[in-house]
Amino acid sequence: MPWQLVVLAQGLQAQVSAKYLAQIIVMGVQVVGRAFARALRQEFAASRAAADARGRAGHQSAAASNLSGLSLQEAQQILNVSKLSPEEIQKNYEHLFKVNDKSVGGSFYLQSKVVRARERLQEELRIQAQEDREKERMPKT
Repeated sequence: MPWQLVVLAQGLQAQVSAKYLAQIIVMGVQVVGRAFARALRQEFAASRAAADARGRAGHQSAAASNLSGLSLQEAQQILNVSKLSPEEIQKNYEHLFKVNDKSVGGSFYLQSKVVRARERLQEELRIQAQEDREKERMPKT
């Protein structure tokens, strides 16, 4: 009989150990889950605050950045333009596109970046033109 008690005690000890191990795993998952949820809420709040700071036009501009994958500042740096001038954008685009042509030893990656930058700046010009038209339609008080 004593050996049966030893086996029973070992079985109970294994069950208790498994129970504690399971509790530790569940608690760890809960802690990580809460931390992830908190970080996600903070990121959403920061994103919302940044969008609110940009104002209504910022929402359109942010959407354009998301679509093209480039921010306005990045696009301006790529095409080396300081102000949004259609002529300067087109001139710099044509030069950089030719220089980065693969047939003259250029990089297809850089050439595609130049194209995306032009698209982003053209979208920003379109947004500004739309805002100007909306301002003209508003009655002056």
